[in-house]
Amino acid sequence: MTEPLARRALAEGLGTGLLVTVVVGSGIMASRLSPHDLGLQLLENSTATALGLAVLIMMLGPISGAHFNPVVTLADCALGRRTGTGVDARTVAVFIPVQTVGGIGGAVLANLMFALPAATASTHTRTGAHLWLGEVVATAGLVLLVFALARTGRGRYGPAAVGAYIGAAYWFTSSTSFANPAVTIARAFTDTFAGIAPGSITGFVVAQLLGAALGAALVLALFPHRPTPGKPLAATDRTAELAAAAASARSAI
Repeated sequence: MTEPLARRALAEGLGTGLLVTVVVGSGIMASRLSPHDLGLQLLENSTATALGLAVLIMMLGPISGAHFNPVVTLADCALGRRTGTGVDARTVAVFIPVQTVGGIGGAVLANLMFALPAATASTHTRTGAHLWLGEVVATAGLVLLVFALARTGRGRYGPAAVGAYIGAAYWFTSSTSFANPAVTIARAFTDTFAGIAPGSITGFVVAQLLGAALGAALVLALFPHRPTPGKPLAATDRTAELAAAAASARSAI
């Protein structure tokens, strides 16, 4: 990254905050529009989140990389250590607090937009081994996706792919795919559809860290080499890119 750290940190705080605003705000709107249909509420919430996340990555990715997530920042640092391609420890120390504070600000903003108290501790308890397993799966998949794209030279698909993954993971994971410690902490500040009780945060964050470690291990096993800037993709990577392009062309017909 060539952008100054302060500008990158601002992008991370703003992006994480707006992401939480999308998650919480759409959850409030969904519960008001469809008060008696939880399935429809989840559909509305997940659709808004998937689309909003894709837009935020496109908008702020060129500045900070659009992590918006402490586990992505940590994985970037760990996976890029040997090649010098990831963020450094100083950036990690700045990004994670900024992401967390930004996320809390996003929850407050969503509450205020819907005429609710600025911050209220959530009473929505989310605990249990099955939910923690869901968070491990959701976070591992997210980390694997992000760095698989980066290591095969397909980063331009990131906004759509990450948005699609999170939207899908709302439905196929038992936890509805928080997959983000900063967002998890922020969602404890709203007693609405998207909230999580403060007492449930620790289990979720531990599961997310385990999932991130698993995802990073899978990245190393499946994609051990990152393409050198300006160097053509390896044959296997080129095949994958051509296959993706062909699939995209077929879907357009």
